[in-house]
Amino acid sequence: MDSDIIKIHQAKIEVEDHEELALLFKAENDRINEKCNKISKFNINCFINRDVIYDIPGQYFVDHGICAIDYTNFDGVDRLCLVTDAELVSSFDNPERAKIGTCDLIEEIMIGEEKVMRFSGVPKGEACTIVLRGPNMQILDEAERSLHDALCVLSQVCTSDSRTVLGGGCSECLMANAVEEYSKKIAGKKSLAVSAFANALRQIPTIIAQNAGYNSTELVSQLRVAHYEGKKTAGLNMTNGTIGDVTEMRITESYKVKHQILVSAVEAAEMILRIDEIIKAPPRKRQRDPRYPG
Repeated sequence: MDSDIIKIHQAKIEVEDHEELALLFKAENDRINEKCNKISKFNINCFINRDVIYDIPGQYFVDHGICAIDYTNFDGVDRLCLVTDAELVSSFDNPERAKIGTCDLIEEIMIGEEKVMRFSGVPKGEACTIVLRGPNMQILDEAERSLHDALCVLSQVCTSDSRTVLGGGCSECLMANAVEEYSKKIAGKKSLAVSAFANALRQIPTIIAQNAGYNSTELVSQLRVAHYEGKKTAGLNMTNGTIGDVTEMRITESYKVKHQILVSAVEAAEMILRIDEIIKAPPRKRQRDPRYPG
């Protein structure tokens, strides 16, 4: 939008009076308005330009009801074309050949102290933007790693195993009750280990309640009673700090992730038990040092 303005390096134009200067400005404005007229024939309500948009074309777009966005990031424009199903246009002479993108809402929002433009309701979801903010780079790096792990989990779930289980501590309580019933059929010290495994499973809803800032003891006890009463879909509602039906709240977790968590926890517990056996082994029998007689 600034190609019609004289900005050649070391260019110099000399005029003899104000009339010639006015004619020069008029010629430049006419060429810019001509280009703006071509843009308005595209029947668009938002024009995005990679470079600067000066006052004259900016005023033209305002008068014709077109939102103008300038100084856009090159990579951002390419990704925006992808999600809005559009194509970049370098010439305005053939509006019928252009592929115009669409979205439901374009709005200016504040992220911290920066203003950004957000495009919502795009027809395609091949690209999106996730903004991470933090007080220092260490926290941002950790947040980025956590986000990367979550995206990897989603990719594995969507491509290999899409089964889900009930979340909100519901699955853990169901498993804990099943393990607890099984422990009653085992005699000896092994039953204590099985009961401890059931108690460990109930630590998951306890941690969920603590992270949300609620009374974990009260909520987990209510959840335990609800499951004993036959409410197999009862779970934690951390929005209200109560017990609710997780199927109605649509709280689910990946079956594959849940299975891997249990397997890893059991392997870690077995490893610790092996270490405890080594530590509790009887010490080596002491013998007299032959270097010190008597």
